[in-house]
Amino acid sequence: MACIPGSGTWWQSTLAQGVPCITRLDNDTCRVEFFWRDPAGDASHSATRRVWVCITGITDHHAHSGPQSMRRVGDSAYWHWATTLNSHWRGSYCFIPSEREDDFPPAAFEPEPDRQALREGWRKLFPRAIADPLNPDSWRGGRGHPTSALQLPDAPIQPGWDRPDTPFHPPQHIEWHSTRLGNCRRVWLFATGDDAPAQRPLAILLDGQFWAESMPVWPALQQQTNSGALPQAVYLLIDNIDLAHRSTELPCNPEFWLAVQEELLPLVRQHQAWSPAPQTTVVAGQSFGGLSALYAALFWPQVFGCALSQSGSFWWPHRQRNGEPGWLVAQLSAGRVSAAGLAIYLEAGLREPLILQAHQRLVPLLQPTGRAVIYHQVDGGHDALCWRGGLMNGLMALWSVHQQGL
Repeated sequence: MACIPGSGTWWQSTLAQGVPCITRLDNDTCRVEFFWRDPAGDASHSATRRVWVCITGITDHHAHSGPQSMRRVGDSAYWHWATTLNSHWRGSYCFIPSEREDDFPPAAFEPEPDRQALREGWRKLFPRAIADPLNPDSWRGGRGHPTSALQLPDAPIQPGWDRPDTPFHPPQHIEWHSTRLGNCRRVWLFATGDDAPAQRPLAILLDGQFWAESMPVWPALQQQTNSGALPQAVYLLIDNIDLAHRSTELPCNPEFWLAVQEELLPLVRQHQAWSPAPQTTVVAGQSFGGLSALYAALFWPQVFGCALSQSGSFWWPHRQRNGEPGWLVAQLSAGRVSAAGLAIYLEAGLREPLILQAHQRLVPLLQPTGRAVIYHQVDGGHDALCWRGGLMNGLMALWSVHQQGL
């Protein structure tokens, strides 16, 4: 006998398939079905009227479509929503149950949705977001809300991240009291070996608290070092303190980078040794951090010779003026700075149109002068689940450039 949708038997059968349920349709596409069990019960007991589905780059404010909501299966406690995605897709998602029907203004549901209406609607909803209770691969995302992983069968390999059990020596935790910036923050210092301490390259990771706590990077770095894909190195992870400080310090702020050079690096030298050669010193960041990484390399190439930028916000500060180049792009275009001698690794997601557009202006300005400029477009959105693989690929690529003598 067939299971009745919404029945207990139907639910058990659904769980047995795996959730989200992924069904390959052909070589390149999969149908993905999401399910949620309302803890308040069926329609007669629950006040839930919507369960918004936020998939990075697919249904969020970066997409060209209105918000998507699950539908209750009959009058049961179960909700369902399905979509079709490329079989190479990797991205994060969350659910947002709501007792309201009108969390978004009508402009968000127009054939060409108003982007500001979408951004504002999602911003208000994120504090109520939940990870998928049925998905064990979940974490707290960059915006502070819970999120879960979705990886389809042909998603690219992410070096090192498949071995979370790799042993490593715990990182050092240091307090940085900055006189120049007038604040205090945490930094983490991690070394993957000490065979030749003074020859180790240095990588500075911005938004360090994310890579230290929300999505710990230590096992992946150690595994890639053990395999020989990465050299023994020193990693400095810098906390952003909070969103207000991040929005002030990371977008092309000279005071921040002068403080790093004058205060932080001498402090860290008291704990670890590394090579000061700019050709092996990497600044890595995502979003505003990606913008900041390239800014540091362009303006202080004698210290930071390598930039690793993922989904860099090179539109800054003109989010709403798509026709106007971002400030850093304008500096390059006017010849005020040059990429001469730098090694640069850039990634942009095909599902983040504003950032992709900014990269289309930026990359041609870098390529004629940079020592090595590597640019990848990835089938993903503004998403840490994509960034974690690109972080490893970028480090390998930049340090390989130096080893090859380029």
